[in-house]
Amino acid sequence: MAPDDGLFLYLYRGLLLKVADGVQVPKAGSLLFARHLEFHPGERVLELGTGLGLGAVLAARAGCQVVATDVVSEAVACARENALLNGVGDRVEVRVGDCYEPVRGMSFDLICTNPPQMPTPPGRERDDPAAAADNGGVDGWEILDKVIQGAPAHLAPGGRLVFTLFAFLGCKSAFARLEAVGLKPSVLGSEVQPFPRIGYERLDHIRSLDTEGVIPPSGFPRSIERFVIQGVRPR
Repeated sequence: MAPDDGLFLYLYRGLLLKVADGVQVPKAGSLLFARHLEFHPGERVLELGTGLGLGAVLAARAGCQVVATDVVSEAVACARENALLNGVGDRVEVRVGDCYEPVRGMSFDLICTNPPQMPTPPGRERDDPAAAADNGGVDGWEILDKVIQGAPAHLAPGGRLVFTLFAFLGCKSAFARLEAVGLKPSVLGSEVQPFPRIGYERLDHIRSLDTEGVIPPSGFPRSIERFVIQGVRPR
């Protein structure tokens, strides 16, 4: 780091978190996600797409043993540093890789993620870190589908999968996907948030995917509901 680069620190619920270059500051979706995570001491926790490690460090502070993954190497290094900075480096292992690839053969009591889920019109894909943090594929479900489909193989009996969901992707769709892989769905919480700025750039595309009609058919929406969804594997 150059002498004049400065250091960006983020404070949250008694945690001190470093925000490295190429890693996003927690936004409204991440904070909603964090508020609805429930941890029990001794649980094995997997956080997918950990970013700076907010969920992973919260879980470790609650007495869990944590594996966190991310495809961005800067995020992996940042999450490791934040675990050490908050005194839980011995309970957090951070691995680089896509979705469940770094945890083959492992099972967990809780899998949690606040994944990219912004629908991206064909031909509008970008590979820079800021865009990748939002890009959920053409219909917004590209990453969520991988998370849901792979969850049963990595959840212990009674284990939970927890993720966030924009309302325009559809709670009914989320429930159907969870039920299709044998997980019992429920809503843990929700919050009305400002409509994401990047969403205005692709509003017509998002409206075309809004099968549950949560976005007004005309004009510019000012807000959108966001959910925290849970799927539980039967014992």
